Amino acid sequence: MTDITHTIPLAPEYARALTFETYPAAPQIGGVWVHALKKNRSENGAFMEYLRLDDHGVQHVPGTLTPRQISVSWAAPGRINAFHIHVKQVQNEIWCVLQGQLTIWLVDCRDGSPTVGVKRKLVLSGEQPMLVHIPSGVAHGYQAGDQGATLLYTMDAQFDLGDPNEGRLPWNHFGDDLWAENRG
Repeated sequence: MTDITHTIPLAPEYARALTFETYPAAPQIGGVWVHALKKNRSENGAFMEYLRLDDHGVQHVPGTLTPRQISVSWAAPGRINAFHIHVKQVQNEIWCVLQGQLTIWLVDCRDGSPTVGVKRKLVLSGEQPMLVHIPSGVAHGYQAGDQGATLLYTMDAQFDLGDPNEGRLPWNHFGDDLWAENRG
């Protein structure tokens, strides 16, 4: 245990138990990017652009993605939906939470990737919308918040009900602790 110097004296039993939060930079996974969206609010509601498209695909984001399908998923409160991984064919995705909150875990499973094995946690919310790009070979899963969530996502491949490109790993494959509530 490191002896921490502080200005406010504490009784020894509290001083021994005291820890301090750290805020390290988020681990990076090759090909994963996050882009903040702007909600334009007025007294009548709000407006937000999700994606702008041109002949080459999505505009104004890092990398390229040509949309082939746009889908919506509704998650019940507390629902864990993990882990998916697309490996039969290339299927990159862009996710955006429109309502509620999702805690998302991404894990790079790509053989030969310089970031193989890296895990990254994101919290996406309809309150402060963000886009997250998930490349093929990166396992992804989420847990919905107390109010559930609505997820809008765009893919550069179409879903095939007869031959789904949705490999599954167990929800706790990377450890039960990923989904543990942070009580600190």
